[in-house]
Amino acid sequence: MRTMSDRRAARVAGLLFISATVPFSVSVVLLAPVLESADLLTQLASNPGRVSAGVLLEVVNHVSVAAISVVLYPVLSRYGRRRAVGYVAARSIEAALFALATTNLLMLVQLSQEAANPGTEPLSAMLLAGHDWNQATLPFVAFALGALILNHTLYQTRLVPRWISVFGLLAAASILAARVLLVGGVDLSSTVVTARDAPIFAQEMVFAVWLIARGFTEPEVGDS
Repeated sequence: MRTMSDRRAARVAGLLFISATVPFSVSVVLLAPVLESADLLTQLASNPGRVSAGVLLEVVNHVSVAAISVVLYPVLSRYGRRRAVGYVAARSIEAALFALATTNLLMLVQLSQEAANPGTEPLSAMLLAGHDWNQATLPFVAFALGALILNHTLYQTRLVPRWISVFGLLAAASILAARVLLVGGVDLSSTVVTARDAPIFAQEMVFAVWLIARGFTEPEVGDS
């Protein structure tokens, strides 16, 4: 039977999915004009409010990502402890890599205060490359693996309608494909990569609303 603790876990997880996805999306919109500027250090120094808001939203995302796996672990572990641990590990790695990207950004902000000093340009280019790699590539691999684990478990247990979990499986595969394109030299801002990333954000919002409104349903099958 569905328990009250499961109902609370579903609601909290739904809210966390929203607090992970929405702040991340807004931070990308806020920071993109600065980070894609040809005069990066000057733009960082000239837009402290925009950058601070972007960093704060990134931190909200990191905390929410890690918290999602903790909240869902008791539910998922009933259908396979190894899968539950794998989900926690994937999302923890994702959060850590995102946090590393934010650290790169904060180092860039500090460097922007010394932009007049010689030698800052090569260092800023290295830090920006590190930020882009840790923000747009590596954590999304961990994210996609976590999404595959979660949605495979949801599909088998029918904790949510199967169309949601199938949507999630396809969207996670799309994320992995986008990362392959990125490593292959496709610009992250390209229409192709953006189109491949979009489904997972839509699926997570649908999943979040379902969890908040309906919660988990009683599974028809046990652990598999």
